Amino acid sequence: MTKNKIVKENSLPDSLDRTEAEALEAEDSAEEELLEWTVSEAQAGQRIDKFVTEQALDAASSRSQIQEWIRDGHVTVGGQSVKPNAKLQAGMTVEVRVPEPEPVEALPEDIPLDVIYEDGDVIVINKPRGLVVHPAAGHARGTVVNALLYHCRDLSGINGMLRPGIVHRIDKDTTGLLMAAKNDLAHASLAEQLKAHTVTRRYLALVYGNVPHDRGTIDAPIGRDSNDRKLFTVTDKGSKRAVTHFAVVERFGDYTLVELKLETGRTHQIRVHMKYIGHTLVGDPFYGGRSGRTLGMTGQALHAGVLGFDHPRTGEKLEFSVPLPEDMEHALHMLRTR
Repeated sequence: MTKNKIVKENSLPDSLDRTEAEALEAEDSAEEELLEWTVSEAQAGQRIDKFVTEQALDAASSRSQIQEWIRDGHVTVGGQSVKPNAKLQAGMTVEVRVPEPEPVEALPEDIPLDVIYEDGDVIVINKPRGLVVHPAAGHARGTVVNALLYHCRDLSGINGMLRPGIVHRIDKDTTGLLMAAKNDLAHASLAEQLKAHTVTRRYLALVYGNVPHDRGTIDAPIGRDSNDRKLFTVTDKGSKRAVTHFAVVERFGDYTLVELKLETGRTHQIRVHMKYIGHTLVGDPFYGGRSGRTLGMTGQALHAGVLGFDHPRTGEKLEFSVPLPEDMEHALHMLRTR
């Protein structure tokens, strides 16, 4: 059994043991996993299309899509293909091999960008909350990539047509700094810096509760939540090691502002780890269960505030920082003056 641990009084390292490029690849691989469930007594008698639709909420959008998968042989029971109306019995094993999504073309869109730095090789933007980084299932348009294609017209092609220029990414509802490469030379250099742990990236988060340790490390494996496969959780089953370093910046009694550094790049890692130690993010509707409206938050209080790297052509050390989004700054002001 994997040990879950919190190490107190750790430093907050500038170098990581896993690159964000590897994390990006790992997350994409996780999206193509084999899904498998065992039918419980309570689920016995269900039609297989209804059963799979309820279990695979993150993999398909409709029951008709699941029925198509069943007809195409992507869904099996005990290793055998079945019909969509097949009834299940307790103890049966249902497997789903999620097919590759249909190709989506990323097209330029006139979406405003908050450009912090730009030259012929790289561009650094301050991403607002709610903007997805690149096209994917359910987000074919309106992404950072669509905006960059309109703004730059020249992005590296190393990551393919759906992720041109994208070296790393941040969650849809996380605000802050994101860099992109405008040519393959820049992309290769930035990717190598991520691999060599020389890229600086720091987050600020406002969490519920009084975090008791000034510094610490959360070392706990993360995998999909068996009760809700749209979410992730700390678990020993089907999980991967995940490490988050934190340092307290300011305490407000029942809230704490923390700075975070990721050693691994699991999906929703900061949100899952902070929930695991009992300090969920303010405004995180999935892992926190509270809206943050009492503090005026319009979304989760997580901000990628610092980004630093060596310029891919000149070697000059560049570091950028951006202020907190308005609603997060307002929440801190409320806490400081109450």
